[in-house]
Amino acid sequence: MNPDLTLAVQPSRGPIFVKSRPVRTGDIDAAKQIRLDGIARYLQDIGNDNIEAADAIDTHPFWIVRRTVIDVIRPAIWPEGLTMTRWCSGFSTRWANMRVRFDGSNGALIETEGFWINISPTSGMPTRMSDDFMKPLEESTDEHRLKWKRVIADNAPDADEPDVLDTPFTLRVTDIDPFDHVNNAVYWQAVEEIISARTELRSVPHRALIEYLSPIVAGDEVILRSRVDNAGLTVWFLVGNALRAVARVSAL
Repeated sequence: MNPDLTLAVQPSRGPIFVKSRPVRTGDIDAAKQIRLDGIARYLQDIGNDNIEAADAIDTHPFWIVRRTVIDVIRPAIWPEGLTMTRWCSGFSTRWANMRVRFDGSNGALIETEGFWINISPTSGMPTRMSDDFMKPLEESTDEHRLKWKRVIADNAPDADEPDVLDTPFTLRVTDIDPFDHVNNAVYWQAVEEIISARTELRSVPHRALIEYLSPIVAGDEVILRSRVDNAGLTVWFLVGNALRAVARVSAL
């Protein structure tokens, strides 16, 4: 990702994967607008579909997202069809930034980028992508030495600081994925809980960004520590005193 957080434009070369789907009623809020967790699930789905279309499901089946950026420029509102366009905007040997653009049949526009790590099915650790897998990625971008760096560098404030709110977030059995981690879309459900009262952010074009720092697992007791300031709404995911993830929602 560029230091100024400007998302890369669609390249004129290299593989582009396109998929269409409708907005589902299970992914919308009371205003019929697609929620952030719904967008996250669609990103997971198109990622899986892209891997299958590339005949790489046997060699590169498991991916973990480290960061997701969602720019809601014009929200998708049910009923609306979505065309999702996916391409690589940067990679290294073990991970890749994947851009997905959502274009809605009624004018929705959502731009996203995810930092995805290739995981070995045997060791459960980040592992090198094959040369055959990386070759098409080289055609889409000149960034072949992508490095990880936190964008939201702020650590969690103390609970007794001004304007800080702690909210318990109870995990469910259905929140857990095959790695015994909380699925990344569930974090966005937590953000939706906190942002529900911030209509001033949802009513304008806004950016929602989350960084996953270490896994939340079954049985963890999660506290959402939040604060609103000039940067927007920030949510820290805490298990005890350990910071597991951090999210920020701000006007574009």
